[in-house]
Amino acid sequence: MTTTTPGAVRPDTAVRANPARDTWNVLTRELKPVVRDPFTLIFSLVQPLVFLGLFAPLLIGSSGLPVGETLQWFVPGVLVMIVLFGTGATGSNLQYEMMTGSHERTLVAPLARSSLLVGRALKEIAPIVVQSLIIVLIAWPFGFTINGPGLVIGLALLAVFGVGLGSLSYTLALKTKDREWLFWGVQQTLIFPLLILSGMLLPLDDGPPWMRAIATVNPVNWVVQAERALFAGDLGSVNVLWGWFSAIILAAIGLWAGVRAIRKSS
Repeated sequence: MTTTTPGAVRPDTAVRANPARDTWNVLTRELKPVVRDPFTLIFSLVQPLVFLGLFAPLLIGSSGLPVGETLQWFVPGVLVMIVLFGTGATGSNLQYEMMTGSHERTLVAPLARSSLLVGRALKEIAPIVVQSLIIVLIAWPFGFTINGPGLVIGLALLAVFGVGLGSLSYTLALKTKDREWLFWGVQQTLIFPLLILSGMLLPLDDGPPWMRAIATVNPVNWVVQAERALFAGDLGSVNVLWGWFSAIILAAIGLWAGVRAIRKSS
């Protein structure tokens, strides 16, 4: 039989929130399904591979340029497309969790609220890097030139861009909640103008002035231009600086909006 001395202080056994530790735990939790089922990464490459296999030959035929030179222009755009379509839709996973009730259970866990968003956003880096490397390796035998330092810097740029875009996708999911139609309506309305006005598939040099003007304020356009410069080995290009600036600003805005939204989530 144990007795408690009057006035004795009980030891504090409560688990305290630690943003760094909690972010790591959320990150590893989100990566486990990817590791267990890596086929999903390959399956999600179907759309980029279709563009690479069907659109690239049309571009080669219309441009009259050598295959290698055309791929050097086109492949970096495909890599940005992977991020745009992949991370732009990732909020639907969070929306599904909200509709099934599992998201509410994570909210009451002894975790920092910010870690629930940041950990999810950082998870996007892994599929971005893996999928980008696969596309680069597929294009390599057909004349696509790989610049080592440019590849590393380009993947890092795509990772930062993906974190920002993924955070905005999660923010949209938190705002739309169980209205799945609204999430996809807003997502589709934004994705395709961003794609077309980035010069990702076709050059905008011969486009109307209003289209070129909008492209100058489109962050996706600058990321695409930066990737092209990096893969061409032009590491000091001003386009690389603008690409990093756009990606960092987008990541900062996305993380700020996402953390703010998840802290208000209930």
